[in-house]
Parts: sequence; C-alpha cells; structure tokens
Amino acid sequence: MTEYINEEILKLKKSKNAIILAHYYQIPEIQDVADFVGDSFELSKRAKENDADVIVFCGVRFMAESAKILSPNKKVLLPVKEAGCPMADMATVEQILSMKKEYPKAKVVTYVNSSVEVKAVSDVCCTSSNAIRIVKNIDAEDIIFAPDKNLGSYIQENVPEKNIILWKGHCCVHDRISQEDVLRGKEQCSTAKILVHPECRKEVRDLADYIGSTSGIINYAAKSDHDKFLVVTEEGVLHKMRNENPDKQFFSLRGMTCKNMKKTSLDNVYWSLDEMYHEINIDEDVRKKAAAALENMLILGSD
Repeated sequence: MTEYINEEILKLKKSKNAIILAHYYQIPEIQDVADFVGDSFELSKRAKENDADVIVFCGVRFMAESAKILSPNKKVLLPVKEAGCPMADMATVEQILSMKKEYPKAKVVTYVNSSVEVKAVSDVCCTSSNAIRIVKNIDAEDIIFAPDKNLGSYIQENVPEKNIILWKGHCCVHDRISQEDVLRGKEQCSTAKILVHPECRKEVRDLADYIGSTSGIINYAAKSDHDKFLVVTEEGVLHKMRNENPDKQFFSLRGMTCKNMKKTSLDNVYWSLDEMYHEINIDEDVRKKAAAALENMLILGSD
C-alpha cells in the first residue's frame, strides 16, 4: 500500500510541478517520500531556491508560513491544517508590543518557532543554530527573546554581556525532560555521548556532551569517532541518523514525541496535492514585515 501511494504522489508532483519538504520530526514514511528533509528554516530556504510552483510542507503551521514568507509567488500547502506548534502560540502580537513598551530600548529577537504575525513585529528572527551569533551581533544590550525560555537561557549563558529578557514559553516535548530522565536513559548504554537540543532545560543541558540544533546534532554524530549516542530531542530525527550511520547506535528517551509533527500521513500528502489544500495565505503587509525579520537573520547570523 505504501509503495502504491508513493507512486501516486510522485505522479501528482510531476503533473503539478510540486516539491515535498519534510521536517526531521516527521514520520519515516513522510521523510522517505520527501524531496528534502531538514530543519524549519533550512527547508524554507530550499523552497525559495527551488523552481517548483507548489510546495507541500510536511511540518507544522509556522514552518509552512515561513516558506510562504520567503516564497510569496508559490502555492504553499500544509497537508494537515490542525498541525500547529503550542510554543508558537505562547507569544502573541499584543504581548510582544506590551513588552516593547516596558523595555523601549530592547530589540526583539524571535525564534522561528513563532507565528508570522509575531515575526512581523520582531526586529530579527533566529534559529537554534544561529541564535547566539545573532544576539552577539545585534546592536542592543537588552534583548527580548521569545518564545522559548530554555533557548533564551542558553543564549544568556553564552552571551553574558547582553541582558536577555526571557519569555515564559517552552517546547512541550523538550521542556518535560528532566535530569533524571536523561540519567535513566543513559543506563541503556553508559558509554553513550549525550546530544541535547537547547530547547531543553538547563539541568538537562548541563549533562550534555554536545548541545546544538537538530541539524547540529545530526552532523555531530556523523562526524564523531564515537559510535553510541543518547539523542535528547524529538525522536523523528533518529530515522535519518540511523540511515546515514548504520554502524552507530542511537538511543532516545520515552516521551520525546511531538504529536503535532506526527499528524501528517502519506494519505494527507496525497490528498493535499490532489485537491490543493490546505493553502497558506498571508496578508501582504504582514508578510513583508515578517520577511524583513527573516532577512535580518541572514545578515546578523553570518560569520
């Protein structure tokens, strides 16, 4: 059945000049049928650089929005319209504007895990891989960082000369992991290197052999001479890591599953392409302002 629906999806892609983008946290079947698999902003750049007319974004809403922000002339589809991000919903435009009034000299640095409306009232966006560099480069001592408090505290540790004003948001998957969970996980293999995403709490990051973005974690494991890893991020990333490193062992923790990321099935992708739903549409004025924040990310995030 999987082989049949894959063939049907390929036919639809060809007839509609479409590409399928999938986040590392998607189910294996979705990653296998995708043209590109990556993290959220990496995929948005792929969408912009590609000559496809239609982009099927297998992820959550803010990711599809980012693709539309950067590729306004392309049709961007989100196969499951209910696939959202609780952390992105933890920051609103009204809250950001209120915080800016409280700290008038502060610049707003917003994680890409945020709505297009929040991006539009931000000075610059960032990813987990370039956040430290951006905060170091931005011309302000006070930084309002939203919406992830854990990534914000990680930035503060690495950029002590700046004052990071933390939001109270968090990733439900990463924030629930405790130090005890990691120590129990390491009992699976006492010699495993611990790889941690910065969306985790400080107590978890303090146990890490490596802290980095999803792509950073994948690259670290691939280049390492070590052969055993405890991967403390969403379990979907293990599919790529195991495929690319068959001679290495990867362990995960119980509960590191994003339900929203797992909502998309091959059937959803097929029907999305066949019926052209659910299309992402953004008010042009909002899109332009959000695009400026993303463009600032490319400027301030460069070496």
